[in-house]
Amino acid sequence: MEVAIFTRVLRTDMISTLQQDFVLSARAKGMPTRHVLVAEALRPSTVSIITLAGISLGRLIGGTVVIERLFNLPGMGTMIVDGVQNDNVPVVLGGVIVIAVFYVLVNTIVDITYALIDPRIRRG
Repeated sequence: MEVAIFTRVLRTDMISTLQQDFVLSARAKGMPTRHVLVAEALRPSTVSIITLAGISLGRLIGGTVVIERLFNLPGMGTMIVDGVQNDNVPVVLGGVIVIAVFYVLVNTIVDITYALIDPRIRRG
């Protein structure tokens, strides 16, 4: 399902980007269609994909708690749920902090990737 969402968002962004002035200018200069699609249009269009990937990774982190409990797998989610059931506050806090730090790191990497892909973001 994620691939379908990513594909649909990329298609929509590509259609929008191909109508921008800088893409029309590249076509008017006589650049090959492949270069226009890959270098000029694809890079700005991938910003939405990177955002969705970051959100999906966050959702995946949250889903581990359910999957671990459902299939009785050992892991962070099981540790946190067991800590809640046993009133073990330090274990719960430690687990939540580790997950929160991981989530913040993912979002930081997403923001850095924005600047690498789209130079307009670097300037702003």
